[in-house]
Amino acid sequence: MPAPFPPEFKRRAVQMARESDKSVTEVARELGVSPSALRNWITQSDIDEGRKPGLSSQDRSELAELRREKFRLETENEILRRAAAFFAREIHPK
Repeated sequence: MPAPFPPEFKRRAVQMARESDKSVTEVARELGVSPSALRNWITQSDIDEGRKPGLSSQDRSELAELRREKFRLETENEILRRAAAFFAREIHPK
């Protein structure tokens, strides 16, 4: 997978596409990115600026962080549950 483009590059690419008389495909070709990537950046920019409904970039990153935290907590909870069951068998053998 190629390295992600820096945010400043994306921002300038979106600005260039919006201000240009050329099609998105032509601008993307000039910048060396795929047309679909540039369209995605334009759409995300519209969402971030409130022009379209959807999850903003900030909301997306917060959601990803919350999902990671949820996974970590669920994993810790499962470990504690198993440890409690193990020690319960040690204390009260059948």
